[in-house]
Amino acid sequence: MSQESSLDPAVAARLKRSPDGLVPAIAQQYDTGEVLMLGWMDDEALHRTLTSGRATYWSRSRGEYWVKGDTSGHVQWVRSVALDCDADTVLVRVDQVGAACHTGARTCFDADVLPLGPTAS
Repeated sequence: MSQESSLDPAVAARLKRSPDGLVPAIAQQYDTGEVLMLGWMDDEALHRTLTSGRATYWSRSRGEYWVKGDTSGHVQWVRSVALDCDADTVLVRVDQVGAACHTGARTCFDADVLPLGPTAS
C-alpha cells in the first residue's frame, strides 16, 4: 500500500481504518440500489477513485492496486462516493458495465442466499 497519498487531508483525517490501513468499500449500482460487491481501499485507492471516475481498490491477496475493469472490461464508472456515519466504510455508487463479481456474476451476493429461520420475517 502507498505510504504517501494525495487524498484530501480533511477526508483522510476522518477515515477510521482497520489496523492494516484499509476501509471496506461497498460498490452499489447507482440507479437501482443493487449491491454489487465489497472491495478494500486505502487512502490512495480512495484518492484514485475520487479523481479518476473509475473504482480503484487495494487487492489484499495480490498486494497491489486494481482498477475495476482494466483486465475484465467490467468497468465501474463512479457516480458518487460517500462515507458512512462512522467514517469506517465507503459507499461507491457506480454504473457497472457487465459483471461485478470475479465469478462472472452480476453481483457477488446472489449465488449463496442463506435460509432464514422460522422467526425471521
